[in-house]
Amino acid sequence: MKKIALILMTALMGLTSFAQVEGTTEGTTEGTTEATAESPAANVVKFGYLSYDSVMQAMPEYAEMQMNMAQLRSQYEAEQKRVTDDFNAKYEEFLDGQRNFPKTILQKRQSELQEMLDKNIAFKKESQRLLCKAEAEAKAPIQQKLANAVATIAQQRGYAFVLNTDANAAPWTNPAMGEDITEAVKEALK
Repeated sequence: MKKIALILMTALMGLTSFAQVEGTTEGTTEGTTEATAESPAANVVKFGYLSYDSVMQAMPEYAEMQMNMAQLRSQYEAEQKRVTDDFNAKYEEFLDGQRNFPKTILQKRQSELQEMLDKNIAFKKESQRLLCKAEAEAKAPIQQKLANAVATIAQQRGYAFVLNTDANAAPWTNPAMGEDITEAVKEALK
């Protein structure tokens, strides 16, 4: 995201400086200074910026999604605890009887424990993958709604682009050229 914003800003600066040079040369060939006086004002790039995370977390849909994810996470954790408790009980039973087991039974029980352990590890990995997938699927419509609101406000206000200030992506913005639209987007989403 930072790279895209930097590339976009660099391209826009190049275009504005090219347009300023063109406006200056046009003004000198015609002999008027009116074109050069208007060029800097006409080439000012307006942009908006917001804290994407702050706006998203203020949305009622986000709170609902968080509650649903917490419930799903607790279900997976309960199942993981049940599986772990089953494994621990079998392991304790194995430790208690291992001295009395014949070699073939001992090997069979060891392989059963190893199989249980492998299944538990696989379940834990799969549950983490499924939780990430469920969260991404739940966030998608929220992010789309937020993107639509940002686009609407940006078009209404005539911005060339909108920056996301999260993770210190834009440590400084010129208040004469940019405007914080965090609150405006929050209001639009209510």
